[in-house]
Amino acid sequence: YMTGGVVTILGETGINFGAGMTGGFAYVFDEFNHFEQRVNTDLVDVLPMKDLNLLREHLRGIVDAHLNETGSERAEMMLDDFPSYCERFKLIKPKGLKVEDLLGKRGRRANELLLTTQ
Repeated sequence: YMTGGVVTILGETGINFGAGMTGGFAYVFDEFNHFEQRVNTDLVDVLPMKDLNLLREHLRGIVDAHLNETGSERAEMMLDDFPSYCERFKLIKPKGLKVEDLLGKRGRRANELLLTTQ
């Protein structure tokens, strides 16, 4: 179950992703373009990151923090060409939650985004 918070998945997911997701949201890297076959669309919405500029910056901050904490080669590769890799991420949120409310009710500056969700 997921009732709040943020998760970022840089690899594969199992089937029925999003079952029991009533809060929070997820960024999922859809490397092979088949994630939507693995998600429970009865409970969650799957959105492209294309026009979600604030959330794109939030995701970049998460991947950057992951790189700094782990030295992940995958994260480094993603950051080196972030616009291209970001297009392959999907935003997953519970149905009924508005995209504009995912990072909180008030506007956020880019440098506040990572701290907001922790």
